[in-house]
Amino acid sequence: MKELMGDVGVDHELVVGLALSAGKSVVWWFDFATDAVTWMPGLDDVLAVAGAPEHVVRARLSELIAPLTVAAKATPVWQDFELEQPCETSSGDVRWVQFRARLSPDPDSRRLVGIATDVTARHEQEQALTDLADRYRLLVELSPDAIVVHEAGQIVYANPAALRFSRVETAAELMGRPIVDLVHPDSVAEMLHRIAELGVPGAASAPAEAVLLRGDGSTLDVESVSVRTTWEGRPAFQVIMRDVTAQKAAAAALHYQAALVAHVSDALVATTADGVVTSWNPTAETVYGHPAGEAIGQPIQRVIDADLDPVAILAGGGVQQAVHHRADGGTLAVRVSVARMDDGYVLICADETARRRAEQHFTTVVAALEEGVIVVGPTGLVESANRAAERILGIREQEVIGLPTTLAELYDETGGRLPASNYLSTRTRLTGEPQNGKILSMTRPDGERIWLSLSCHALDDGGDGPSAVVVSFTDITERRMIDGMLEHEATHDALTGLFNRTVIIERLSRAARGHRAGRTALLFIDLDKFKIINDSLGHGAGDEVLQVLGDRLSRGVRRGDVVGRLGGDEFAVIAHGTAGPEEAAALVEHIRVELNRPIAVDGRNLHVDASVGIVIADPDDPRDGADLLRDADLAMYEAKTKGRGRHAFFDVDLRERTQRRLRLEQDLRGAPENAELWLAYQPIVDLRTGRTTMVEGLLRWTHPRYGLISPGEFIGLAEESDLINIVGVHMLRTATRGIVDLRARHNPDLELTVNLSTRQLDDPNLVSTVRDALDRTGLPPSALCLEITESALMRDPIVAARTLSALRDLGVRLAIDDFGTGYSSLAQLLTLPLDLLKIDQSFTAGLGKSADAEAIVTSIIAMAHAVDLTVVAEGVEHALQLDILRRLDCDQAQGYHLGRPAAAPELGKLF
Repeated sequence: MKELMGDVGVDHELVVGLALSAGKSVVWWFDFATDAVTWMPGLDDVLAVAGAPEHVVRARLSELIAPLTVAAKATPVWQDFELEQPCETSSGDVRWVQFRARLSPDPDSRRLVGIATDVTARHEQEQALTDLADRYRLLVELSPDAIVVHEAGQIVYANPAALRFSRVETAAELMGRPIVDLVHPDSVAEMLHRIAELGVPGAASAPAEAVLLRGDGSTLDVESVSVRTTWEGRPAFQVIMRDVTAQKAAAAALHYQAALVAHVSDALVATTADGVVTSWNPTAETVYGHPAGEAIGQPIQRVIDADLDPVAILAGGGVQQAVHHRADGGTLAVRVSVARMDDGYVLICADETARRRAEQHFTTVVAALEEGVIVVGPTGLVESANRAAERILGIREQEVIGLPTTLAELYDETGGRLPASNYLSTRTRLTGEPQNGKILSMTRPDGERIWLSLSCHALDDGGDGPSAVVVSFTDITERRMIDGMLEHEATHDALTGLFNRTVIIERLSRAARGHRAGRTALLFIDLDKFKIINDSLGHGAGDEVLQVLGDRLSRGVRRGDVVGRLGGDEFAVIAHGTAGPEEAAALVEHIRVELNRPIAVDGRNLHVDASVGIVIADPDDPRDGADLLRDADLAMYEAKTKGRGRHAFFDVDLRERTQRRLRLEQDLRGAPENAELWLAYQPIVDLRTGRTTMVEGLLRWTHPRYGLISPGEFIGLAEESDLINIVGVHMLRTATRGIVDLRARHNPDLELTVNLSTRQLDDPNLVSTVRDALDRTGLPPSALCLEITESALMRDPIVAARTLSALRDLGVRLAIDDFGTGYSSLAQLLTLPLDLLKIDQSFTAGLGKSADAEAIVTSIIAMAHAVDLTVVAEGVEHALQLDILRRLDCDQAQGYHLGRPAAAPELGKLF
């Protein structure tokens, strides 16, 4: 002990330093020189060998600290050593000892000084915590419920069940995603509200239903609970989600079963073992007339007013035919089915009163039916036939009873005879499967062929062997004839007998073309000027011409080509297997030659030509029939623009031009309201004074997409689409407002001239429109001049003269535009109330180049002056033309040399 105390003194500082970091400890020493180990009292208890001899303690200590002594021999001074070792007690338990040691600084006595501490309690606590963490981890990982943790709205953990719920492969697909990505938008607001209420760690929300969004786009009904927790020291929320799909399905099933019981068509009654009613569904109330409150608790015999022994019924097979009574004493024919329950019986009481009564009348009803009815027995022999069957089939019942049904020869809709095994009655008799509405034909004994709509139904449902069969049928011979006629009418043109538009589109479909080799050519044929025939000779003559032309088309095409009438004077030819455009063009010319041959109608020989649009479709062309017909129609109109009797092939540019034209037509309708139309003014100069005395208002259109549109494009479009009157009204109002402003700012005597189109002359509201424009602006009528083209005047001179006279009565001036390009004469001009004559620019362009041009202009000026008309020359481009016009005594002129059309603000320099 003295030696030990001496050692303690020497290593006091070491021992104190080690002891400060340990609990209850015992000091020990190891001398490197002698390999001797010593210790303080109590070490035997620490090493789980309490009371053992010294050599036992030394052996155990040496064994336990051996790793430290080996390591310390090669370690510098002040190096700390630490080691935990297990010790087995005499009872088999394990005790953990911590060894902490440090080398002695005494160079003369090199030894290792350490302490031994019993850390079993700490070890057990750590192990318990580890076990608890492992158990919690396993509970979370193996939980059938989905568990996710989200921190600051982002997912930081998801267990395997959450991956299955979300239908993703790995947790990485969920990590970092917003938690709201997993929640249906309809459930997000409620979820955020629940989370906001969880203010302290450990707080949990009440279970609530939510809809989970899955990775594959599907949804899942879940019950969700949110718990306030922490994640790596930061506030977070743990969400537990339970799949309630099966639970909701079960609830729905229970609800369905309850509804089924409530709405089943039979009386459903439950009783105790001794026959007291415990359940009485609504149908039972209806059948027996007893409310449920009155029936429940009563003996079943009393409620139904009849004997009922469930045991006897079960012994007899579970079903019984019985007579029960209603509350009002009425008799009921009932089929009672009994099933045993744990504590009683369930009775299904089917009210068969009506059926029994119906069975009594069955024979009479069947006999009176207009539908033929034959009953075939299980052996395939006829058992009965009603009167209608005798009448329809031309037989007598006594003659067919006992005969097999296969004696009658039956044929399907294709004309093929049915084998005996395929007779409907045979199949139903052997399989029990019903056959409904089958169409068959047969020949009656008198030789007449008839068509039948036939149905078969088994009379013994659920039987194991062949069943008796009821065969019912109606005579549809007349209907078949009508249907055939209707089908032909639905697919053919009534006038020509050719296929109609519907069939043409179907034959042009991708599916129909897929069965054909090579390319398909579609010819869209429109007769030229056919309206003249109808208008001059009448529609009867026109129909006769169409019939002749339809026949010529059918005979003039190749074998296998399809010819149809699309309507009116439009026809179509589908030529399959066309080599290319050259072959299609050759076919068109051949057809035109056939159509051009004279047609004798009402003693006249008529010649008809056609414009043809052509579409060539490759086998893989994605267009359907309607698309091809549309494109061929576009090509036909393109052919008409080139002149009559022409053909044109469809191309993409044509479609784009057509689409542009359609877009412009649609947009032109709203252009006035959208302030897209505006007026440019071109000066008209007095050749004697050199002053601008008049301006011509020229309509311009700035389109929001295409920019400035040429008047030649949109004016023609307006006339064709009946928009010209809308545009014309806008132009008159805009031009008159503009000229009033110009007169106020520059020249109070300035006059305005504007153009009227051919269609505007036909407008009955034209005069009132002009009057309204003058009234709105206060422009003197004499300051307005309306220009009408020569061709418009000559189209219907009588109507034109009447309209011009009405306009002249307003006080406005009138001009004939583009004179010299039509077919008018001086005599015709004298009949019209005109003031100005405008020489067409084509004549002006020849001045200085051609003596003929100068002679023509001279004649026009002289002729106009002879009837007191002011002459205006259009298209003056250079000074020489202007000098010649002055020499020829022309009154006024306009053209680019004198001034280009410009917006009103740019005209100031002309005055």
